[in-house]
Amino acid sequence: MTLEELRASFADENHPANKNPDRLDFFRELCQESRRIEMELNSAYHTPEQIVEIMSRLTHRAVDPTFRLFPPFTADFGKNIVFGKNVFVNAGCRFQDQGGITIGDGVLIGHNVVLATATHDLAPSKSRKLHYKPIVIGDNAWIGSNAVILQGVTVGEWAVVAAGAVVTRDVEPYTVVGGVPAKFIRRVDNDTEDGSPVDYTAGHI
Repeated sequence: MTLEELRASFADENHPANKNPDRLDFFRELCQESRRIEMELNSAYHTPEQIVEIMSRLTHRAVDPTFRLFPPFTADFGKNIVFGKNVFVNAGCRFQDQGGITIGDGVLIGHNVVLATATHDLAPSKSRKLHYKPIVIGDNAWIGSNAVILQGVTVGEWAVVAAGAVVTRDVEPYTVVGGVPAKFIRRVDNDTEDGSPVDYTAGHI
């Protein structure tokens, strides 16, 4: 079994890879690899450049040099996350990424944010069964501290998720949402419509 087949199996419950007898062992092996890499990340000081290298190993993808993250950070799987350019992830975030997490360019993620792509079956006899749907965070969105974004949610570009919100459905571009469950609060004025560039170096730590 390949990593690409395993990723595909989370996206489609009928994917042939789900019947592969080696699937569970391969998945567990990759999860243990993630634990080791996360312990390395979270147990010592690393330069920003070293963190980019560690996160590239964790995700099995090239992470852009503009990426910034403050540890600690944990991911259940670690191999189904895609980071764009100029992304900042603050300390304490937890990603349950089996279903796939895509984070666009310029995204800001506050302290202790949870992105959860999995949910359990409600039927008592099937409560151990997991179902997966991807999370997509559009370019330049801002996710406030302690927010929780649940499976299947797309957050539109330049949207703002208020601190402590629990997001259960899609967030339209250029909107602010907050609360439990998250609801529309207001629109975001687009001051880039005149072609003004976004300064990604401002506040870049």
